[in-house]
Amino acid sequence: MKVLVGTDAWRPQVNGVVRTLGSLARAAGKLGVEIDFLSPDGFWTFPVPTYPGLRLALPRRKRIAERIERARPDAIHIATEGPIGHAIRAYCLRVGRPFTTSYTTRFPEYISARSPIPAAWIYNALRRFHAAAAVTMVATPSLMTELSARGFTNLGMWTRGVDVDLFRPDRAIDLGFPRPIFMSVGRVAVEKNLPAFLSLDLPGTKVIIGAGPQEAELKRRFPDAKFLGQLDNGILAAHLAAADVFVFPSLTDTFGIVQLEALASGVPIAAFPVTGPKDVVANNPIGVLNDDLRTACMQALWISREACREFALRYSWENSARQFIGHARKAAQSGARAIESAMATADDAHETAGQSLVPGCNTRVTHEHSI
Repeated sequence: MKVLVGTDAWRPQVNGVVRTLGSLARAAGKLGVEIDFLSPDGFWTFPVPTYPGLRLALPRRKRIAERIERARPDAIHIATEGPIGHAIRAYCLRVGRPFTTSYTTRFPEYISARSPIPAAWIYNALRRFHAAAAVTMVATPSLMTELSARGFTNLGMWTRGVDVDLFRPDRAIDLGFPRPIFMSVGRVAVEKNLPAFLSLDLPGTKVIIGAGPQEAELKRRFPDAKFLGQLDNGILAAHLAAADVFVFPSLTDTFGIVQLEALASGVPIAAFPVTGPKDVVANNPIGVLNDDLRTACMQALWISREACREFALRYSWENSARQFIGHARKAAQSGARAIESAMATADDAHETAGQSLVPGCNTRVTHEHSI
């Protein structure tokens, strides 16, 4: 089976969507499923206003159709609702091909945080976008409940995983900072709500790993915090394992894969009780959720690092890939049935072409026999 995944978010961007898709491809390959990507590669791109590090492609729909037809996939999945996602959706609707989508980013909240556009307007547009999909995949039960209440339909679960070989406690290094170390990892952008963490009165050291448009501003506002920039793979894993508490102040993430990476590193979570943290932490003794983030941070210091690691071992990218493949296969099979039905109808029409009904009879006869 071959699945073509269309995405507006792609390398060199570092975010949850890109990391999820890369992990999906590796895990699906082990299950005998090839994941191909229709990404901004090969298209002209432009920087997103207010976020110059993020670029979007503006492909011609003819070229999108050519790329899809050249790939000859068994199934099509649209991972993002940007220009590439819209172009692929238009192609699938035009040729009558089923496809799946995923809801991975809270664009309504992100856009409203940067502009006067009401979130409700954007939700209406997203609901129409996803309504045409055979399945819209979401990462958590609480997000599924929320979207369902907003009128989204055909929702299906697609959980996330973690690389427990890369992220593990024994990778920890000595950062040389006063302890305890409270750390947050991710884009340094307004939607991540980092001031809610950086403004807290906490002992030890506050550390931010990541890059983004708000970095310079936050460095000026919070000079005592340590901003380490963008770190990847083993270097990130070594720093993450060195933390005492992983602080996740975001109110808008749909999941937050880095939470699982922290837990796999033996680091407990402190967060607000919102979608994402609620689904990962829930009632498990691996973190503290509290509307008072400082209380959550301080109480998380007492959580067992071994319990965090054991919890993370339950998650695997292979299980995540199996869920994704199941949804994609279902859509592919429905498409195959539609094609077979259309071919059968065409064959019937061909067989009965040139025939007429004998008046008063339900049996068709050929012109030759009726002469």
